[in-house]
Amino acid sequence: MSLTLIGKKIGMTQVYDGENRLVPVTVVQAGPCPVLQIKTADGKDGYDAIQIGFGVDQKAHRVSKPIKGHLKKAGVEAVTDICEFIPDGEEVSLGDALTVTRFEEGQKVDVIGTTKGHGFQGVMKRHGFAGSPASHGSMMHRRGGSYGMCQWPGEVIKGKKMPGHMGNARRTTQNLDIVRIIEDQNLILIRGSVHGPKGGTVFIRKAIKTKKQK
Repeated sequence: MSLTLIGKKIGMTQVYDGENRLVPVTVVQAGPCPVLQIKTADGKDGYDAIQIGFGVDQKAHRVSKPIKGHLKKAGVEAVTDICEFIPDGEEVSLGDALTVTRFEEGQKVDVIGTTKGHGFQGVMKRHGFAGSPASHGSMMHRRGGSYGMCQWPGEVIKGKKMPGHMGNARRTTQNLDIVRIIEDQNLILIRGSVHGPKGGTVFIRKAIKTKKQK
């Protein structure tokens, strides 16, 4: 994973781009993310990584004592989220704060978030089934129909679309454009939508599968 910032999804709005076109954007408050630890392959960690935190306005009494001792080494009192990424030529020091200035307008990024949870849902909402005829007492209005076979193999095939838990899953949206960066408010405006509810935690990283223009 390349350079990553932890952020909070504020919501969606619209802005005009350089060509006076109205663009839908997602507003993300990213950083500042203090560097909590620098791991090296030569040390006891055994691999290279940079650990960062987010939510410096967190109340200290909400953080456990082991985490407090870990944060104290970096001069940070409390954070809400912690993650790490493999450095890709990034030069940082312990205690540095990574901000939105690490990204540029027009840059491609990947946004990782957790989708909205919908609990246990049936096949019509979960998979978009049309449902069965709702007349003549069929009692199959919102059911999924036949799931298995009576004879061979006599079981439900793996991967069959059935009712179950919907949402609350980690998902990545790739190759999104940064439309605007508001440095003084630590805001990044990203074209389109990203996974998660308002106030949800998201991770913004440099795109790793960008197609090169010929």
